[in-house]
Amino acid sequence: MSISDKIEKLLLKVEIGKPLGRKEIIDLLRMPGDFAQDLFVTADRIRQREIGDEIFLRGIIEFSNYCECNCLYCGLRKSNNKLHRYRMTDDEIINTAQEIKKLRLTTVVLQSGEDSFYSTDRICRLIEQIKKETGLIITLSIGEKSTTDFQSFLQSGANRYLLKQETVSPELYKYLRPGCQLDKRIQCLRSLKLLGFETGTGNMVGLPGQTLEILADDLLFMKQLDADMLGIGPFIAHPDTPLAGIENDDVELTLRVLALARILTLNTNIPATTALTALHPQGRILALQAGANVVMPDFTPENYKIHYEIYPGRTDAGSAAEIISKLEKDFRSIGRTVLYSPGNRPGK
Repeated sequence: MSISDKIEKLLLKVEIGKPLGRKEIIDLLRMPGDFAQDLFVTADRIRQREIGDEIFLRGIIEFSNYCECNCLYCGLRKSNNKLHRYRMTDDEIINTAQEIKKLRLTTVVLQSGEDSFYSTDRICRLIEQIKKETGLIITLSIGEKSTTDFQSFLQSGANRYLLKQETVSPELYKYLRPGCQLDKRIQCLRSLKLLGFETGTGNMVGLPGQTLEILADDLLFMKQLDADMLGIGPFIAHPDTPLAGIENDDVELTLRVLALARILTLNTNIPATTALTALHPQGRILALQAGANVVMPDFTPENYKIHYEIYPGRTDAGSAAEIISKLEKDFRSIGRTVLYSPGNRPGK
């Protein structure tokens, strides 16, 4: 059987709803570049069939860039003494949430490093105040917490939680996240699902030491978890981390992983990440044409946004209103529209 026949057979298999095995996923990750567009088109058709053409917007507030972890890939790492640190006040966070509400977005994402300065009680008060004053759907992305903490966040009004696993390879995880345990992170994800959060996870593509087999295992983990949101983006080396200078410009592999995530999970919410735009000027559009259906514009005030440097080159230019206007124009250019609704995963 020729390569083209083999790939055509695999893509037909997913079109009619048959599951892919690990070897088949690896084959699609490895296939010659000439066939990648066929994979993207297939994923895009599945996206359209399962969740429609609308794109959901989530407004991000990066309220603290302090972090107690020392991940080798992240500019926020504790040992990065070159980074100017900040913590937004509660009033600044509330005011930014109100701005998100005024622009008709329905979801706010509260994101930070793993910063214990913000106690569970303080986060709960913040959730309650945002809920009371804006009615927004609240997503938290604040790292690993105890099941009791997760329960408190849920009872205070949080709806969603994003905790990327980054990789399910125990060896790679241990290397990239010194002092952190993959088992603990996975247990956090399972606890979030059991509590009833819409739960998000995801990985980075292009990490040093990563193989196609590891990427296939990441994808199978996302499917097995039955995650509701999947954040998939490229590894980009930050100059002030131990991985500085390691190049990764493989946008296509990231898009393949994203497309396969759509094919495997069908109706999950998958963002077109800002990191793709940092590598390719049309990165966001390419992701939306390969299965993505969510965009997360950054509403962090400019004086703080410039210091939330997980990786370099990550910010959208202009005011929040200008960014939304540009996004709407970009979406129309590919026949897609913004849907200003909560954007829950179908069936949730």
